[in-house]
Order: sequence, then structure tokens, then C-alpha cells
Amino acid sequence: MNRYPLWKYIIIGVVLLISILYALPNLYGEAPAVQVSSLRASSKVDTALLGKIEQTLKEANVTIDSIALEGLSIKTRLKDTDSQLKAKDALQKMLVPDASDAGYIVALNLVPRTPAWLVALHASPMYLGLDLRGGVHFMLQVDMKDVIAKKAEALTSDLRTTFRDKNIRHSGIARNGNNVEVKFREQATLLQGKDVVRDQFQDYETTESPDGTEFKLTLTPKPQAIVKVQEQALKQNITTLHNRINELGVSEPVIAQQGADRIVVQLPGVQDTAKAKDILGRTATLEMRLVDESAEGHLAEQGQAPVPFGSERMLERNGRAVILKKQVIITGENLNDAQTGIDQQNQQPKVDLTVDAKGGRIMRDVSRENLKKRMAIVLFEKGKGEVLTAPVIQAELGNRFQISGSMNIREANDLALLLRAGSLAAPMEIIEERTIGPSLGKENIDKGFNSVTWGFIVIMAFMSIYYLVFGVFSSIALAVNLLLLLAVLSMLQATLTLPGVAAMALALGMAIDSNVLINERVREELRSGASPQAAIHTGYDRAWATILDSNVTTLIAGLALLAFGSGPVRGFAVVHCLGILTSMFSAVLFSRGLVNLWYGRRKKLQSISIGTVWKPDAQ
Repeated sequence: MNRYPLWKYIIIGVVLLISILYALPNLYGEAPAVQVSSLRASSKVDTALLGKIEQTLKEANVTIDSIALEGLSIKTRLKDTDSQLKAKDALQKMLVPDASDAGYIVALNLVPRTPAWLVALHASPMYLGLDLRGGVHFMLQVDMKDVIAKKAEALTSDLRTTFRDKNIRHSGIARNGNNVEVKFREQATLLQGKDVVRDQFQDYETTESPDGTEFKLTLTPKPQAIVKVQEQALKQNITTLHNRINELGVSEPVIAQQGADRIVVQLPGVQDTAKAKDILGRTATLEMRLVDESAEGHLAEQGQAPVPFGSERMLERNGRAVILKKQVIITGENLNDAQTGIDQQNQQPKVDLTVDAKGGRIMRDVSRENLKKRMAIVLFEKGKGEVLTAPVIQAELGNRFQISGSMNIREANDLALLLRAGSLAAPMEIIEERTIGPSLGKENIDKGFNSVTWGFIVIMAFMSIYYLVFGVFSSIALAVNLLLLLAVLSMLQATLTLPGVAAMALALGMAIDSNVLINERVREELRSGASPQAAIHTGYDRAWATILDSNVTTLIAGLALLAFGSGPVRGFAVVHCLGILTSMFSAVLFSRGLVNLWYGRRKKLQSISIGTVWKPDAQ
């Protein structure tokens, strides 16, 4: 009656083993570290650089716990923060001798101390939020006026190009605030221009008015078009920030829109506030230029001659020198989109570019005149240019063209991202800055840990005293529930915040509630005169419906918080919902397995240890 088949115990054992393995990394904590990342593609992060870093720190008498090449950065773990600061100074001096021409980022960070054998099993600790780990919080204000102004400026250029192609004569196009005004000498020409605007510039409303002896057509952006432009600018800025923050190696950064024109950036674990601000404030611009194909240019590339007048020397992504003409063909402002794809002719990765009307006209003219010559795409940051690629012009180009060559899928994706989000769509300024030190984060962790620990101890003591052996089983099930919850959060790589710790404490109370229902139901069966084995069987079976109902209704409330909440509320909801699911496993399946293992083998069971069973007085 009260026996589990072997396969159920095997399932419980496997779940416990997996839970222990994936919860274990959370016990090792974090180590202060110095992280070195590349700022430019020409600055390589490889085993050779790792050796230089190791030698530099050895000469500076800095004791290294471990050093490893992880992804696109080198992380050096150290014993304490004093060694961390000393290591950062030594590496900064070696790798960034000139701050205006930095090739690498040297940043302070906190990294897990997880052993290699656990890392090999893909077991990682939970991410800790800003309130638990420490770090920096920024509130950025996006200049939306500049976005609309740029859009109006681009419209004036596009109108000139479109009217020229359509052979529509006008006497002037000028921007007036967010509006664009076009003057015509004749009413008929104005109507032609109005038809073109209606067909090709549907985001604008037009109004006609006399202007002295001429006629004026005013283009005003529609309200929905302004909102769309602002949303696109905000999304591009968020994408750009993600791209930049990746260089800091921050685990689970929070980059979120707040309101119509603000972005919140939270970087847990980042101790170097100045470096974080420097990364966020980076500006990047794109330019397209022709490669100097003259004999002097080829000699200059090989270092056998000086750079010709009107050209300059830059480096390609692989570190090779390229001589480019100083004349800029188009800039990143003309670029509308960049997407990766596969070239159907050679099955090689490519990047498809789309430029605006002005850029398309310029590209057509330049490509027609320079067939079989190379055109370079240059990324400028802090005044320093780097050649991303320099392909040969194979045919006349227009609004759409592609970049292809010796690059893999990853390089093509990176290039598309740099082209698409290499620069901010709108300038931003930091209007709020808050730093939470690791000591405060540690204090929050200690308080949260103490609340969960003491709550667990008090519940365990009460259950053991009130329900005796069944109370001990309930306490063990509660510990398993906590273990499962930690393991699931670690496996999902969820971010734990203070509200999450509160939800964890609440989950303990809700989990033990299921065991209380079971224990009381067993007591009721004993009062009714049922045998101990029958009371256990009936108690678990009849309590299950009540447990399921109560957990489902609570889960619905948690899902509502998850769907409609944001920030800390979502953090609470995630742990709350997971805690409900793990409690149903531990309180029902696991605790019954313990009871069955303890009492199920006894055929002639006379009594069970479940505390005092109050029976009504015999009449």
C-alpha cells in the first residue's frame, strides 16, 4: 500500500544528484579580478597576450590565483582587492601606454570561483543583482530633439535628390525646426512635388501656402512617424549599449527603456565606475572611402615610400596597412540597415547594406567610375580609424549592396552589428549615477541568507516538535525544496535580487504548508479509526487535491506578477513561481518517498510518530 517502486526512487535520486551539482557553484563565491578585452579588432586577445600579462604581473610581484582566456577576454583572478588594484595599474601601464590611443580595456570585475570540473559540467552560480553584488547604476537621457532634427536634415537631402531625379524644379529646400519647406515658382510644379511626396514620403503631411510671388510646400512629420523615429533611436541606442558593455564582460547587465526617452543601465559586479562611464560614452562613426590604388599607394602600403598627398595610412582588421584616400564617400548617417546573409554564388557569408536616397546616388556615381577598385569601410572611435573591410567593387552599386570576402558567420554578424549599431542614433547624457559597493552587496547577501536560514531553522524546530518523525521528514523535504530552487535558478542563470531572496523565504513557508496539510489529514484518518498504513495512504491521496488547488491559485497570481510586473517585481515573481513548482515535488513526491521508506516495509504497523492525535471522547 505504502511502497514506491524502484523507478520512483531512482528518479528522486537523479533529481537530488543533479540539484546538488548545479547548486554547488553558489557556495564558492566570487573573486576580485582584472579583465582585459580588446577595444579594436587589430588588438588581439590570445595566448600570446596571456603570457605577456602573466609575465607583467610576475614582475610586479602580484600573486595570481588563476588566469585564463575566456571568450574574447582574459580574466585574472586575484586573492584580494589590494592585489586587484595593483594588478590593474601594472596592466594599464603595459597595455595602454597612451590613453588617447587605447587598444585594450583593463577593467576591475568580480568573477566566480567555480572549480573547473563544475564549469566542465556547465554548472554556474546564479547571477546576483546590483543590490546583492554591488556595481554601478546609470540613468541616461536620450536627446530626442536631436533625433528629429537629424531626420528633418536627412529629408531635405532626400528631397533634393528625388526632385532632381524626377526633374522637378524648385527654388529652394530648407529646414524650419522639424518641418521642411520647399519653394516653387509655379503652382503646377508644386502639385507635381506634392504627388512625389505623397508617394515616397508617406510619413509626412503637406500643406500649401503662398510665399510672395512663389508657392511654398511645407512637410510636417506625422505624430505617429515622430513616435516611430524616437522608438527606433531608443532601440538602436540600447543595441549599441549592449555591444559596448559586452567589452566589460558584465554578467547579466540590465539595459532597459524607462519612459519615452530614458535608458537605465545597471552593471552588477563592475567596480571600475570610470571605465564603465568611458565605455557608455564612446562615440563611433562610419565612413566609406576609396583605397589609393596608385603605384605610390602600393609602395606606401609596403612601407617602401611615404604616403601620397591626399591619402592616409590605416590598419585593416588583420593588422595589415591600407592606404586610403582622405575624401569621404558616405558616412554612417546614410546607412539605414545592415543584415547578414549567405552569398548564393559562393555560399560565403555576406553583409547586405541599405543606404538612403542620397547615399544611393553617391554610391552609384562612385562605383560606376571605380569598377574593379577597392572601397574601404572605416570605423572611427575617439578619432582613430580602423578598416573593417576593403572589398573590390564588382558592379555598379545603388541603395542596396553587399560586403563579402574571407569572413565566417561570426565575423559577418559582428560586422553587421558594428555597421548597424556602431554609433548612437542620438546623443545621451548621464543624469543619474549610483554606485553600490561590494561591501553593501555582501551585507545584503548576509541579511538575506540569515533571514532564509533562521526561517528554515524555526520552521524545522516547530515541525519536529509538533509532528515528531513526520515533522523531521517535512523538514528534510523543505531542505530539498530549497536545494531544488537554488539548482533551478542556477541552471536557468536567473538573476537573484533582494526581492528574489524575499520570495525564497516566502517559498519556505508555502512549501511547509503543504506538509502541514498532509500531516493533519493523516491525523484526521487516525482519529476516524483508520489503521496507520491506511491513514498514511488516504492522508496523502486526499491532501493532494487541496495542495494542488492552493498552489495553482497562488501560481496564477505569480504569473500575473511576471506578466505585468517589471524590475524587482519580476524578480520576485520568478523565484515565487519556481518555488511553488519545486515545493509540489518536495512536499508530495519526496516526503512520501521518505515516509514509505520508513514505514512502508512494516506489515503490522501499530502506530506512527506524528505527534499527539486528539480523539473525541467516547460517548
